[in-house]
Amino acid sequence: MTSQHVVGRFFDVQGGRVHAHVREGDGPALIFLHYWGGSRRTWVPVLERLAPGQGFVAYDHRGWGDSAGVPGPHDLEQLADDAQRVIDALGCSRHVLVGHSMGGKVAQMLAARRPEGLTGVVLVAPAPPAPAGVTEQVQEAVSHAYDNEEAVLRSIDLMLTHGGLSPELRRQVVEDSLRGDDQARLAWPRRGLVQDVSAGIGAIDVPVLVLAGSHDKVDPPAVLADHLLPLIPTASLTVLEDTGHLSPLEVPDQVATHIGAFVARL
Repeated sequence: MTSQHVVGRFFDVQGGRVHAHVREGDGPALIFLHYWGGSRRTWVPVLERLAPGQGFVAYDHRGWGDSAGVPGPHDLEQLADDAQRVIDALGCSRHVLVGHSMGGKVAQMLAARRPEGLTGVVLVAPAPPAPAGVTEQVQEAVSHAYDNEEAVLRSIDLMLTHGGLSPELRRQVVEDSLRGDDQARLAWPRRGLVQDVSAGIGAIDVPVLVLAGSHDKVDPPAVLADHLLPLIPTASLTVLEDTGHLSPLEVPDQVATHIGAFVARL
């Protein structure tokens, strides 16, 4: 396999198989964990901008994308276990977790276990380890964010973006959001969003780069500066310009550049 060849692959997890795109390459493998409502496709604009020799795996969480048929539970512990199963099956000696939003909370939980071979973590617009200002009304609103196409489009415009998505990417977000299985769609707003995982994350002892969108309404830079940075001694915060919450789709150039520079420093 050439370093530039991306292949589709399934990874065995508890209760089924998750679908992934994998590229073998140099250095630590990047393990991409997508947001609630997304799929591995969310990362494609970033993956296309990485150095050609950079190895990675981007997979669909159980309940989403081409892993929509994998049964629950869909809680954070299970998603972290799934990520570890993927990493183990890859057999790479060194890896970096790259998690977006919900995937960022999963990455925090997994990194707190201090898995063998973990050399760094990139958190892209991550959900903070403990809920910040999440009321029952917020949970209820979030649980209906992907009820139908109209609701998804409203979420894109009002909450998820700063206005920078092409018509094609808007369609992709709608498709991915509506494709999630019902249990996976509700597991995050009902449980994962409000779960407090802060007790463990002080144990993270590898470099952590937090990328926050300048106009992110979901997880704003100020919230991450107050509710995430103080809990991880190794973390530093970088603000991405001109983007909302969906920075991998809105500003993939910036995201890929920061990931590349971070990996080069490890």
